[in-house]
Amino acid sequence: MSEVIIKVENAVRKFKENNALNGVSIDFEKGKIHGIVGRNGSGKTVLFKCICGFMPMTSGKITVSGKVIGKDADIPDNVGLIIETPGFLPNYSGFKNLKLLACIKRKIDDKKIMETMKRVGLDPKSKKHVNKYSLGMRQRLGIAQAIMEDPDILILDEPMNGLDNEGVEEMRELFLNLRNEGKTILLASHNKGDIEYLCDTVREMDHGNVISYYEQ
Repeated sequence: MSEVIIKVENAVRKFKENNALNGVSIDFEKGKIHGIVGRNGSGKTVLFKCICGFMPMTSGKITVSGKVIGKDADIPDNVGLIIETPGFLPNYSGFKNLKLLACIKRKIDDKKIMETMKRVGLDPKSKKHVNKYSLGMRQRLGIAQAIMEDPDILILDEPMNGLDNEGVEEMRELFLNLRNEGKTILLASHNKGDIEYLCDTVREMDHGNVISYYEQ
């Protein structure tokens, strides 16, 4: 049996009268791509935010790489993520934005940043400011930011937003390569093609519940 790297146990998140998560329990195995599907408001993004430590649960427990979120660690230290629209400083280049972010943890150098930008199809030497980027270029930069520090886990909420067909194909191949490198990926997408092409397991959520599960 594969190692469980993320364990969600009876996770509840209430907003006034509404339960965004309604006692969700999921084990995510290491080294696989796990798809989360469901319409808007089903609880996908709230689940991702709770796993990342961005949003406290009302009750329940989430363990990431052996650490209980909110107890052993406020946020997991081995996670790269895209949740909602990536935010960057508009009057700096893509490279400058990533360099500023990399200075927080000081885990990588300029060479690694440049390699990562090339890996997602961006020119690290371009002086173009991010406010001149297309939506697809911003999304590529967001993916670069998520993967540049070589995290064990990637949490990706609609990572193909704004990408054209060529971009989607390139990012699909990137995510498969990352899985083959041993990464664990949680992927939320409304695109049925992304889910069918990429995911090893798929869970459907509705009204804060996991209503189905299957393996591919």
